[in-house]
Amino acid sequence: MSQNEVFSIKETSEQAGLSEDTIRYYEKIGLLPRAERRANRHRVYRPEDIHTMKLITCLKKTGMSLEEMKPYLHMSLDSDLADFPEEREMLVNYRKKVEAQVVSLQQVIDFIDEKLHKRSMFPDECPVTGENQMSVFEKKNVFS
Repeated sequence: MSQNEVFSIKETSEQAGLSEDTIRYYEKIGLLPRAERRANRHRVYRPEDIHTMKLITCLKKTGMSLEEMKPYLHMSLDSDLADFPEEREMLVNYRKKVEAQVVSLQQVIDFIDEKLHKRSMFPDECPVTGENQMSVFEKKNVFS
């Protein structure tokens, strides 16, 4: 892609993996700058706009809100994150949050594997919550 190359909103949508409506919405709320316009008033986008849209998609996957993304989107492509301690710290915190989600999801996988291995849906403890799933009285009533 050449830096002088421009794309229609349709081409940009396909390359960025966002719908045209989403691109327009991101412009409206200030997440993306207003698109340049051709003489016929059609929007045109540059390769750096597409890179920004792809970054938005990645940041969304972290669980970051659109508002929380704004500081990252105003950095240039050659910015050093070390020069932005608050934004760096926020990424560190999001990483910790994702690590906790991975641990939780692994507990769910382990629970499912245990159910498949034992071929029973009645554990003594629920490894996902750490709480007793059923009291002894409830288990007796189930099997009565």
